[in-house]
Amino acid sequence: MHDVTDANTWGPGIDEAVNTISRGGLVVLPTDTVYGIGADAFDADAVAALLAAKGRGRQMPPPVLVPDVRTLDGLATEVPDAARALVEEFWPGGFTIILRAQPSLQWDLGETHGTVALRMPDHEAALALLRRTGPLAVSSANRTGRPAALEVVDTVEQLGDAVGCYLDGGTAPGGVASTIVDATGEHLRVVRDGAVSLAELRAVAPVLGRDEQVDEQAEDRPDDPSEVPGG
Repeated sequence: MHDVTDANTWGPGIDEAVNTISRGGLVVLPTDTVYGIGADAFDADAVAALLAAKGRGRQMPPPVLVPDVRTLDGLATEVPDAARALVEEFWPGGFTIILRAQPSLQWDLGETHGTVALRMPDHEAALALLRRTGPLAVSSANRTGRPAALEVVDTVEQLGDAVGCYLDGGTAPGGVASTIVDATGEHLRVVRDGAVSLAELRAVAPVLGRDEQVDEQAEDRPDDPSEVPGG
């Protein structure tokens, strides 16, 4: 276990985490929401080991954390303008966007049906790691069915030797999972409520709530300029 609460001293810990990832191992890392368990997104065996450590099947593929907004277009295609606006506003932060994955990518995250869930965390230690490893498949660092971990000791208790390197960033500052928006359909829709509220999303772009139905008649009416951001 390595303390990464201080950027002046976290070098050895980040080094060990990078080495673990490069060997196909798993790393527990702090984020701005909850602790995550990460693997090289382009190493299918490592991703499979991540899912096994959580007790999760391929039908629940992990999101991918990225170090920079510019990574978006390297991993996703057909990015709607509204989705891009949300990314610009809420990255880094507790916001995950589901997009069409670049078809040329050589990875296997599970049964994604050609999509990928992307997020840039607002946590300096996590970003320091991501800048060296590139995109990581990261899921919450807990066994499936158990609460997400806010302290690294909770992740050790649940995941044990399945993880090759633990990074201790102190108590996770968010405590709430990221909001997930699906941008692969005709309309952007929240699929998991979380750190970013629906009202905050709608201040940037039109987004449907989880169970909200589309008002087809409203779509045929002229836009109300008062409801357009900046209008």
